[in-house]
Amino acid sequence: MEITDRDFLNTPPLKTVRFGGSVVETLAKYKQGDLSDYELLKHQLADPDIKDAQIITWLQEFRNCIAQLTKDHEQLIYTLLRLPWVDRSQAVAEEYMAFLSNLVSAQTVFLCACLQMIVKYFTPKRIAISEGGVDMSDTDDEDEYLPKHFNRCHQALQLITRYVPSTSHFLVPILQDRFPFVQKSSRTLECYVHNLLKLSVYIPTIRRDVLEIIIGQMLKLDVSASRSDIEEAEEKMVQSHMSGNSTEEALFDMDEDLQTDEPPNLEIMSHPVADRLDSLMAILLAYIKDVCLVNGGLHTDRTKELYRDLLDVFDKLILPTHASCHIQYLIFYLCSFRLALAEAFLEHLWKILQSPSQPAVLRQAAAGYMGSFLARANFIPVLTVRACLDLLIPWIHRYIDSQDSKGGQACCDISLHGPFYTACQAVFYTIIFRHGAILAGDMKKGLEYLQSLNLERVVMCQMNPLKVCLPAVTNLFAAITRKYQVVFCYTIIERNNRHLLPMVHSSAGGDSVSTNTNPLDSFFPFDPYLLKRSGELIEPLYQVWEEPADSELVVPKRVPQGSKEDELDFLGGETPQGDEMVGMTPNSFESNPSIGSPPIYFQRQC
Repeated sequence: MEITDRDFLNTPPLKTVRFGGSVVETLAKYKQGDLSDYELLKHQLADPDIKDAQIITWLQEFRNCIAQLTKDHEQLIYTLLRLPWVDRSQAVAEEYMAFLSNLVSAQTVFLCACLQMIVKYFTPKRIAISEGGVDMSDTDDEDEYLPKHFNRCHQALQLITRYVPSTSHFLVPILQDRFPFVQKSSRTLECYVHNLLKLSVYIPTIRRDVLEIIIGQMLKLDVSASRSDIEEAEEKMVQSHMSGNSTEEALFDMDEDLQTDEPPNLEIMSHPVADRLDSLMAILLAYIKDVCLVNGGLHTDRTKELYRDLLDVFDKLILPTHASCHIQYLIFYLCSFRLALAEAFLEHLWKILQSPSQPAVLRQAAAGYMGSFLARANFIPVLTVRACLDLLIPWIHRYIDSQDSKGGQACCDISLHGPFYTACQAVFYTIIFRHGAILAGDMKKGLEYLQSLNLERVVMCQMNPLKVCLPAVTNLFAAITRKYQVVFCYTIIERNNRHLLPMVHSSAGGDSVSTNTNPLDSFFPFDPYLLKRSGELIEPLYQVWEEPADSELVVPKRVPQGSKEDELDFLGGETPQGDEMVGMTPNSFESNPSIGSPPIYFQRQC
């Protein structure tokens, strides 16, 4: 049949046609100084319209001369590594993985380049779209193809690991460097984290490093989304929906276009950073569950190994980080699987608190974690609570003894006695939350136990912990202990109030006077959990604050100026803070049981 000019112009040439000689011949000519076929080969490999059959043929030829592909041919190798193999046919994918296996076995100099190429596919391919002269390049690839692409990447990594046992040593830095910027879309972050966790399953030696990479990035999100900002965003969303009014604030939402005529998605966090964090927390919590629970039962060995890895990351990253709100719930959730884990975690915190070799800031953080964990984890029985109090209280008494033995008047100095004060506050905080459980069953024995703690000596010692602890903790502790006639604190509280000196702050607007109601920079790490999707796994494990009836507990009538307002803020979800405090975090007590106990859990699978 005769081909017209029109047919010729509109019929693309077959890509199975190749120019130049075989790969072996091309490399031989290159060695002799003839670069024409070599450059032609690179050009054809880079053709975006290259056919599968041609890719397979070339890969087979490259495998036959793999020993010749030394570092002198790195530009040719880099061209091969840019071939879009993950979205090709199964035959191409298998041939490409065989080529990678041969390459890293014979030429280990290209190992890192191969690993970087594979890790690049851990996130959805970006589709660049220009609209009105603006580059809209944050569009995700089609989700339906992602599982296949990701599986091929993991198959390739497993093959490389089999041929090069030292792969993990080179892989970890690449995983760190290739982690997407935390302001990327939730989908991008989800896919990358999902793939890192999947990788840790078949290369378990790098799991601790993988967790450190992921949690380190998630901490950036956590500390940049304060509790007050999250609550404010949620409140605004609800108010906006209820009023039905469209505001110009939608113009500044860079994450997604809001449809004002549709009801808000209750699974989505209104705060964009919190929404990203929620997605990642859901993936991490599901991973912990999958690792530890096998066929509905707890796999002891795997759970212990994960606990050790997560505890290492906790010590390195989470414990030193002030003002994180949600990341610490990873270990909270893991400890809920077995009481032995929770007790091991408490023992670990206790060792840090009582160790003089540890920095004071870490000892204070450990005390905060210990008190908050005992108060908020409803899976911790009262026997464990009492056992921890039996560790904390004697240590506090020994500390008082050591100060009394020095003679003279011990000053109320936070810089000198920070761990002591945080330990006292941890005890007060624990008693506030768990006194009901301690007294339940046998009131007489419970009261005898509380009286045996000799709390009166603690509150009346020269270092005066009631002066340093948060006013809300102090007042509720005083009310509870007065009700059961365990210790009477109000005389000390009133005396402290009379001697409470205000601080004068100078600014451009003039001098202002305020009182620092949080001199310890108190941080209660297990305050109510605010993230919606991941929160459903936390809710059943969490002890919400149930505000006692006014007839049961009465706070003192005489309080320092401004402290009553601070206490109300504290109970409503915000830790009171002085003007000079930086990076303060929310509270402890929560009068609304629904906060931190979201009803819906949702996890997207990559």
